[in-house]
Amino acid sequence: MAEGEAPDDAVIAQIAESVSALDAGQWDALNCAANPFVGHAFLAALEESGSVGTGTGWSPAPIVIRDADGQLAGALPAYLKSHSQGEYVFDHAWADAYERAGGRYYPKLQIAAPFSPVPGPRLLARDDETALKLLRAAESVVLQNGLSSAHATFVDTAQLDLFRKAGWLIRSGTQFHWSNDGYASFDDFLATLASRKRRAIRKERAGAQSAVDIEILRGDQIRPEHWDAFWIFYQDTGARKWGRPYLTRAFFDVIAESMRDSIVLFLAHQGGRPVAGALNLLGPDCLYGRYWGCTEDIPFLHFELCYYQAIDFAIAHGLARVEAGAQGEHKLARGYLPVTTWSAHFIADPGFRSAVDDFLIRERRAVEREQEFLGELGPFKRG
Repeated sequence: MAEGEAPDDAVIAQIAESVSALDAGQWDALNCAANPFVGHAFLAALEESGSVGTGTGWSPAPIVIRDADGQLAGALPAYLKSHSQGEYVFDHAWADAYERAGGRYYPKLQIAAPFSPVPGPRLLARDDETALKLLRAAESVVLQNGLSSAHATFVDTAQLDLFRKAGWLIRSGTQFHWSNDGYASFDDFLATLASRKRRAIRKERAGAQSAVDIEILRGDQIRPEHWDAFWIFYQDTGARKWGRPYLTRAFFDVIAESMRDSIVLFLAHQGGRPVAGALNLLGPDCLYGRYWGCTEDIPFLHFELCYYQAIDFAIAHGLARVEAGAQGEHKLARGYLPVTTWSAHFIADPGFRSAVDDFLIRERRAVEREQEFLGELGPFKRG
């Protein structure tokens, strides 16, 4: 693949072999928000474990800009994609339409945290000028290599204007996040809900907690046998949702070492035997619920491990919010309210770009209407 040149000056943005091959300290210095999903440790773990790379359809192609001293001044977590799996912003219909018209949609350039529908920075740069150069470089990679498009998914709201300034198309979506309004306890949170919703949550928690024992494990408390159990849970969920798990067993071994301080595992036991688990990553002000699975079908246990335990943890540790993953209107009744997520898209073909732009305008209006409706169904007290 060719190097991408920012067209407004002589800066060359190079495509590195992998994130693992880049200096971790320099990469993370650009991740000012300390978002774990674009941190060097997470992205390198995907590479080292074989979760991305040969045979996965995710070929690492991080785009970097260096300063005069050879230090990283900007970076994009980018991948060459031969399919649209593991992205959670669905463009299958775009691919079908483009190929029916005689085009070749794949490979495409994906700027993302693989398999992670988590909003965060996608332009890792010292300043806005460098961030814009990264976007121009990504465009050049698309054009010079005859790719159909570039896509930045789950873009931090603070970076949207940079994509708009570069002329990328903007797409909106919906997730459900829980916000901490300074609650002192879970009961304090429940007191803000309508009585019917409050009773329903208490019933769900009591049902789940009466069936299992729950432990919270962090860092070195998570031993190999815990990872073995969780791998079984994850495989079951992955097989049902995607046909096969996205992550390899080795991924969990790698992050157990490189990200131990960011891992929070809720593990449920029945008769001393682990039967379910929910794995979370911890950011500076947020708990990110990521992977869940079980071997026993226990009523309300999914809600308890993935939503209520996360709220308990966030309150106890003074975190601002819980992000529990993609989709899921069922989260609304449990205090997770709709928020807008964003992606940005560079389409090389002018005619196809125009068609996609028209679609996105109509889709954004539909998302806005849906969020207004969902907001009215929230569980909180009125007035």
